[in-house]
Parts: sequence; structure tokens; C-alpha cells
Amino acid sequence: VQLQASGGGLVQPGGSLRLSCAASGFSLADYAIGWFRQAPGKEREGVSCIRSSTGSTYYANSVKGRFTISRDNVRNTVYLQLNSLKPEDTAVYYCAAISRLQFGVATWGLARLYNYWGQGTLVTVSS
Repeated sequence: VQLQASGGGLVQPGGSLRLSCAASGFSLADYAIGWFRQAPGKEREGVSCIRSSTGSTYYANSVKGRFTISRDNVRNTVYLQLNSLKPEDTAVYYCAAISRLQFGVATWGLARLYNYWGQGTLVTVSS
């Protein structure tokens, strides 16, 4: 089982990026995929999650309306579109997978519940 996150970079405030999370060794249909981020000196926080079996999506309040999560089950890839980026969005972004049997609507943002993690991709928002 492997997750490969990519797409990070340096962008100016107000700009956009699209992050990708390519999954291998398992089917997205059996897992929910979450995006988390961790800024220096801060705890890892849940940003968004998608249940591949239903298509249901979840967002942290801080990114609602600016970020969009989507999936491509054929490519076994989940995307996170980041729009209207702010300096406070600067962080290492990680994707992670949790079994659909363990997934809970109220707990999607708890990093400790996720089974598999990608290596992270750095997003820097700065002028």
C-alpha cells in the first residue's frame, strides 16, 4: 500500500495549486482519503476528506469554500484544489487513507485513525 502526494510549491497569496494523491496497492473504493497539513510548530490538522464509496466530502472550516477535494477512481488518485490561498495555508500537506469500515463522519479529521500516509508535499504561500 502506497500513497504518493505531489503538486506543492511556492505561490503568491490569492493563487491556486492542485495537489494529487496517487494510491497504489489498494482500491480507493475501500478507503476514505484525507488531506492533512502541518505547519511548523503546529499540530497536524485535517483539511478535507472524501469517501470514495459515496463521494461524500468534508472540509475544515478554515478552508471551506476555497479548497475542493475530488477523486478519479480510474486513476486511483485523489486531488485537492487549493484556491484563494493565504499565507496561513503554508504547511506540509499529507494525504492519508482510512478503511471505510473505520471511517466516521465525526472523526474524519483525526490523524491518528488513518492507516496509511503519503510522504507530504510543501505548500508555501508568500509574496
